[in-house]
Amino acid sequence: MQINISKYAGVLSVALAVLTLLSCDKGYKSLNVNPDAVTTASAPYVFTLSQYDGAGYNGHYGPSSADFLLGTMQYTTSYNDVAGFGSKYITSQVTQTAAPFGAAYPDEINELGIVIRAVTGKASQVNLLAEARIWRIYCFSRQTDLYGDIPYSQAGLGYDSSVYKPAYDAQKDIYTNMLSELDAAAQSLDATKTTFGTADLIYGGNTTQWKKFAYSLMLRLGMRLTKVDIASAQTWVTKAIAGGVITADADIAKMNYVAGGQDINKNPLVLDLWNNDYIAQNGSTNTEGGKYADTWINYLQATNDPRLSVISVVWISGVPDTTSSKQKGMAQNIPNKIPSDFVTYSEPNPKTVLLLGSPKLLYTVAESDFLLAEAALRGWYSGTTPAALYHDGIQAAMRHWSIVAGSAGAIDTGRVNTYLAANPLNTAGTMAQQLGQIYTQFWVSIFPDAQEVYNNYRRTGYPALVPNNYPTNATGGQIFRRCLYPISEQNLNTVNYQAAIARQGADDLMTRIWWDKQ
Repeated sequence: MQINISKYAGVLSVALAVLTLLSCDKGYKSLNVNPDAVTTASAPYVFTLSQYDGAGYNGHYGPSSADFLLGTMQYTTSYNDVAGFGSKYITSQVTQTAAPFGAAYPDEINELGIVIRAVTGKASQVNLLAEARIWRIYCFSRQTDLYGDIPYSQAGLGYDSSVYKPAYDAQKDIYTNMLSELDAAAQSLDATKTTFGTADLIYGGNTTQWKKFAYSLMLRLGMRLTKVDIASAQTWVTKAIAGGVITADADIAKMNYVAGGQDINKNPLVLDLWNNDYIAQNGSTNTEGGKYADTWINYLQATNDPRLSVISVVWISGVPDTTSSKQKGMAQNIPNKIPSDFVTYSEPNPKTVLLLGSPKLLYTVAESDFLLAEAALRGWYSGTTPAALYHDGIQAAMRHWSIVAGSAGAIDTGRVNTYLAANPLNTAGTMAQQLGQIYTQFWVSIFPDAQEVYNNYRRTGYPALVPNNYPTNATGGQIFRRCLYPISEQNLNTVNYQAAIARQGADDLMTRIWWDKQ
C-alpha cells in the first residue's frame, strides 16, 4: 500500500517539534538565566551605594537630603517662588518637603537593610555589621528629625518579609533605640577583624574612626533631647564624651568625590546648586533665580567674618569678585519676577562652595566643639571651658574650608586671630545669651549643612532668624517646624499614617515633633 507522506508531514513536523522542545526544556531554562546576575547581595557593594545615597545623591527616587533648608535657614533665596520655597514657605509648594522621605526608604534605608541581613550572625564580619548600623542611624536620624514619627522598626522589610505597609514608630522610641544602637555598635567594633575596606567611602574601614563617629552622633542626638528630657540628654551626652568624639581634622566624617565621570561621584549638594542655578557662571542667567540671602551676607559683613571672601562672589563685568565690601545678599520677599539688578547680588564661590569634586562634610570638629561648649555650659563636661571650646569651634570651622577647597579655602591665620579676638564668648552673659552666641556661630560654621543647623535652630531658637512673611505662605509667617509625609503614605499606608498623626499631631508644617515640644 502506498502511503501518502505529504498527508502526514505536517503532523510529523509538529510532533517532532514538541519532542524537541520537551527534550530541550532544561537547556532553555539555563539559557534564560542571566550569567551576570547575582543571587546573593554583596554587602560591600551595597554598603557603598548606601553611603552615596545617604549622603544625598539624587538617585532613582531623588535626594534624601533637604537642600531646600538652605533657604529656610536664610543662607540662600530666589525670586522664583517654586525654587524659593525654602525661604518663602509658599502653600502651593509644600509637597517639596516630602521628597527626602520618598527617597530615603527605597534607597539608603532599604540598602542598609540588605547589608545588615547579609552580615548578621557572622563573627568574622562584626565590623561590617557595626559600621552599617552606625551609618543606618545617621540616615534614620536625618529622616526622623525632619518628620518626627516615621517607619523605623519595620522599615525596609518589603522585599524579605512582605511588610509593604510599615508601622510608624514614635520618635521617642526611635531616639531611645538609635542611641542604644550607637552604643552597642561602637562597643562591638574590633580592629583585628575584617572591615569594608575601600568599599567604605567615609573611613576606609578604620574602626577607630568609626567608633569616634558613633560617639559623635551620640553627642549630636543626645543634645537633641535637652527640651524634652534633660536627664536623658545628660546621660547620653556624658556617655558620648567618655567614649571619645571627633576632635581632630583627620577624623572628620566626610564623603569624598571627584569632579569628572558620573554624577554619583560628584558632591551631591554642589551638583544640585550647580545644575539649578550656577552652571553659567556669569551671575545673571541663574536658571532658578538663586542667590545668597541678605540675612546671611549682612551678618558676615557686620562681624567682619573672613569666611565671606572665601565662600561668596559677586559678578562684575563677567568677573567673579570676592571683595567682602562688594558682597550683597538678595531680599527674601522678592515676588516671582527677576529683579533688574539681579547680577549685583552675591552667590556661592565657584572655587570653594561649588567644587564638584569637593568632599561633603557629614560631621566636623567644629560641630563637636560647639556641642561640647554647650555641655560645659550645662556642667556636663569639665575638660575645658565653654569659652575655650567656642574659640576652638570657630577656629576649626575656619580650617574646614581648606579641607573642602584646598588653598582656595585657606584663611590667613592673622585674619582668623583678629576675628576671634573681636568675637569672644560673653562669659558674663546668661546661659541663654551664651547659647545664642554658640548656635549663631554654629549657623555660620556648619554651612552648608542647613539641615543640622535647622535641627539646632528648632531646639535652641538660634540663630534668631526673622521669618519671611511672604504672601501665600503656608505657615502664618513662621519658620516651619517639620516636613510633610508624602501623599503616597496617605494613600498606600493609610492606617499607619493615621495612627502616626493621631499620636504626633496633624500632618502640618507647624506641628512640633517630639523633641521640639514646647
